[in-house]
Amino acid sequence: MSVQQIRLFGDPVLRQRAKEVTDFDKEVRRLVQDLEDTMLSASGAGLAAPQIGVGLRVFTWHVDGEIGHLINPTLALGEEIQDGPEGCLSLPELRYDCKRALTVVAQGFNAYGEPITVNGSELLARAIQHETDHLDGVLFIDRLDEESRKAAMREIRTSEWFAAEKPVVRLSPHVTGGFGR
Repeated sequence: MSVQQIRLFGDPVLRQRAKEVTDFDKEVRRLVQDLEDTMLSASGAGLAAPQIGVGLRVFTWHVDGEIGHLINPTLALGEEIQDGPEGCLSLPELRYDCKRALTVVAQGFNAYGEPITVNGSELLARAIQHETDHLDGVLFIDRLDEESRKAAMREIRTSEWFAAEKPVVRLSPHVTGGFGR
């Protein structure tokens, strides 16, 4: 398995809705492992497949020492809201307070196609919502209030990584079959 390059803000893959996984084969298991390896290497709390250029509905998380993954997630959000700092590996060094549901019940599948349910609160709930947003082409800065979003965009435009990074479409090493790239 291997660490993949993380796509940065401006890469078009981050704004596309990912496709459902229909074949739970060795390619999907390899994708999950690559996501875990890449997430851990970058010290992230989560990583979604589009962040490594794969347009499939798969993400991993690493919260409170627990590593997990979810494929084709659906979420039921709690009514209580949390407001706290959030960042993203595709937006390096950027952290802003973002409102999220305090609790979430996520249903989906593991890498073998077995149904799973994940109950999360606080940081795990935030990570699951954040990564599921990635699968829909939504970034956490889209969820900020107008003033914070403008400040975030100013920070992005003046960052070294954004000035140095020109969006480049790269092919994924993962076979996506009829899912497209």
